Amino acid sequence: MTHPARSRLGVLLGSATPPEQIGKQAAAAESAGFGELWLPEDYFFLGGVAGAALALGATSRIPVGIGVVSSVVRHPALLAMEIGTLARAHPGRLIPGIGHGVPGWTAQMGLTQRSPMSALRETLIGVRALLSGETVDDEGRFATFDGVALTHPVPERVPLFTGVLGDKGLDLTGKLADGLLVSALAPVEYVRSARRKLDAAALAAGRDERITISVLVAANVTRDRGQVATTREALKAVLAFYLAATGPGPLFAAVGANEALADMLSHGGPEVVAAEMPDEWLDVFGVVGGQDTARTRIGEYLDAGADNVAIATVVADGAEETLAAVGELTGEFTH
Repeated sequence: MTHPARSRLGVLLGSATPPEQIGKQAAAAESAGFGELWLPEDYFFLGGVAGAALALGATSRIPVGIGVVSSVVRHPALLAMEIGTLARAHPGRLIPGIGHGVPGWTAQMGLTQRSPMSALRETLIGVRALLSGETVDDEGRFATFDGVALTHPVPERVPLFTGVLGDKGLDLTGKLADGLLVSALAPVEYVRSARRKLDAAALAAGRDERITISVLVAANVTRDRGQVATTREALKAVLAFYLAATGPGPLFAAVGANEALADMLSHGGPEVVAAEMPDEWLDVFGVVGGQDTARTRIGEYLDAGADNVAIATVVADGAEETLAAVGELTGEFTH
């Protein structure tokens, strides 16, 4: 059976998207030729499962991903039930993503776990078993199952993605999951390293399938060469905010930026990062400028081992132009 060519370029609808606009924007992304669409579950903005339902209902072909639900917010049985409902209603189009969740947000709900990795492992295993039609009896560190089975399991395999960053999470992904959703701000070097680690983990687990990598990239792109400087300045402020909120970690360690970032944060927040960050960080942690630059940067991510690159329109005033500019490139990157 042959499958129609699909663009390797996707798009993420930002968490500030009004729910009533999700259907319209999802349909526009499909019409523009994007190959996949991601909906966030950022607490307390949009519900990822509900958002995916709206997007799936407004489209007919484009795969829709949830990027990502926290493994500690829903019991795996409830998450499997929700995933199964959507997957059966829209066969072959749902890509559920599961991660740890932002610690500050889960703490607001009193859901902090001593072992987030155990919670993620038990969720992946439990959800996979239930979707496959198994009856689950298990008492783990995080979740208990007492004869749980779905009334409506899913006939075909639903691809389960993770949203993790560290080596332990990558190892778990290679062993148990079907794909990895890489957070925005990831440099190409991180993607290259993650590809190697995923492949090694899958091989060690005796798996011969390729673990898919979809990369979210913070983007501000224009078709007007005279506006390139403006797009860079606008993205700088947004990147500074996210760099300060995220802090040192695996993404920035990949390019040796942790020490510099920690130094900036030791005497201020986003305003200090915006003032002191090297200009080249815009090109390391984002996709910014004209279409030629975007084309090159997207190619670098794909060459590093990504299977798909999804544009995250983090600059509100530039979102429409970014989607139009990158949308004109979708036919150049297909598989």
